[in-house]
Amino acid sequence: MNATTAASYPVVGIADAEPIPFPDFDRPVLSHVQLQAVMREHRYASWRTALSSVVGIYLITDTRDGRHYVGKADGAENIRQRWNVYATTGHGGDVELRRRDPTSFRFLLLRVFDPSTPTRDIDAAESHFKDALDSRRHELNRN
Repeated sequence: MNATTAASYPVVGIADAEPIPFPDFDRPVLSHVQLQAVMREHRYASWRTALSSVVGIYLITDTRDGRHYVGKADGAENIRQRWNVYATTGHGGDVELRRRDPTSFRFLLLRVFDPSTPTRDIDAAESHFKDALDSRRHELNRN
């Protein structure tokens, strides 16, 4: 079939992109562009559902220099909500991240918790990862 013939055929439907199943919580490593797609595209609906079901600790790495930022989503804020802010703003309001280009960020989950987990337990895990990765002294965390 050539273009002239194909142009005379009516469009009867446009198929959605194939859904991309959520792998599990220890697999996703997302660039900022991929994170934006996860938060907006229909094919990632199962990812958004999964990320809405947990709170936890995440790591953002600036791939230009390897520096880390350890963050958390806890209380009423789940991972999906927190990561959606990063997808939208690029920095999530974090002081050190505002100074950087989010197109070089890589996002991954370090640990997930059930939303009913006490805040003190999540705070302790966040502190542990900040200490383990030395993200306060040499990296991007100020607290």
